[in-house]
Amino acid sequence: MPSNEGQHQVEVSTADEGTRLDRLLAGALSDISRSRIKPLIKEGMVELDAVQVTDPSRKVRAGDIYRVTVPEAVPGEPEPENIPLDIVFEDEHLIVINKPAGMVVHPAAGNWSGTLVNALLAHCGDSLSGIGGVKRPGIVHRIDKETSGLMVVAKNDAAHQGLADLFAAHDIDRRYKAVVWGRVYPPSGEIEGNIGRDPHNRKRMAMVTKGGKSALTHYRLEENFSDIAGLVSCELETGRTHQIRVHMTHIGHSLVGDPLYSRPRRSRISALPEDRQKIIMNFSRQALHAETLGFVHPVTDKRLKFEVDLPSDLRELIKAFRG
Repeated sequence: MPSNEGQHQVEVSTADEGTRLDRLLAGALSDISRSRIKPLIKEGMVELDAVQVTDPSRKVRAGDIYRVTVPEAVPGEPEPENIPLDIVFEDEHLIVINKPAGMVVHPAAGNWSGTLVNALLAHCGDSLSGIGGVKRPGIVHRIDKETSGLMVVAKNDAAHQGLADLFAAHDIDRRYKAVVWGRVYPPSGEIEGNIGRDPHNRKRMAMVTKGGKSALTHYRLEENFSDIAGLVSCELETGRTHQIRVHMTHIGHSLVGDPLYSRPRRSRISALPEDRQKIIMNFSRQALHAETLGFVHPVTDKRLKFEVDLPSDLRELIKAFRG
C-alpha cells in the first residue's frame, strides 16, 4: 500500500516562480490534501536549505528545493470494533458501504461505539494511510442513523480531497427511494429552497426564507398505493441535513415512519386489514434508502456506479401498502 509518510523533495521550476508555498506543495504532492499541507508548514515540517519554513503564504523562487516531512499517521481516537459490514466496493483508495438502518456514521455524544467509523477502523486497519495525518476513515458525507443505503468513504488523503471536491461541486449521482404519505401530485417535479435550523424546534431542519443553505431535490412518483401513500424516487443536487425529509414534508408528503417530521396516519389506513395496519404503524424509522451512488473515482478517474436493493423492512412496508 503506497503511503505519503516520510520525506519528500520539491524543486521550484521557473514556471512556479512567485507561487505561494502551500499552493506549490499541494500541486507537487498530489497524495497529500491541500488541507493537510498548511498545518505541515506551520508545524515546521518544511525546510529550505536546512532551515524551517513556517509561512504558508511565502512566495517561492525558481531553483529552491523544499524538503517536506510527513509524520507517520497516529491512531484516531475511536476504537476499532469488529462489526460486520456490507461492502459493495473497495480498493486501496476508498470503500463503498451499504449502511444498515440504525447505524450511526461517526462517534458522538451518546454513540461513542458501534458506529460505521468504529467498524471501518477494524476492517481497513493498515490500509488507512492517514486523513490529515490521522489513521482514520475519511467521511465526506453522511446519511442519517435510521436511513439505510450507500456511502463512500476515503482511505487516504488523495481520495479524501478528491471526493470532497466532487461533493462540493455537486458532481455525485445520489438517488434515494422513499415511502411518503398521500397521493403525490404532480407525479414529478423539483423542490428548491434554503434549508436551515427550524427556529421552533432545534432538533429539526426546515425550509427557511432567511439564512440556511440552498437545496434542490428532484422527485418522481414510482408507485401510488391507493392514494394512501406512494413510493418516490428522489435525486439530490445538494446534500443538506435531512434534505429529502424536509423537502417532501414541505410539499405535504412526509416520510412514513419519520419520528421527527411525520405523525402516524391511522385514519388513512383504517380500511386496510389489521395485519397490514400493524406493519405500517409499527414502522418506526423514516422510510428512506440511499439506493444509487455514482461518481468518478478521484484517483483512477474511472466512472463508478453502484445500486443496492431495498432492505427487508422497507420491502415489507411496501408489501403492506400494496396488499
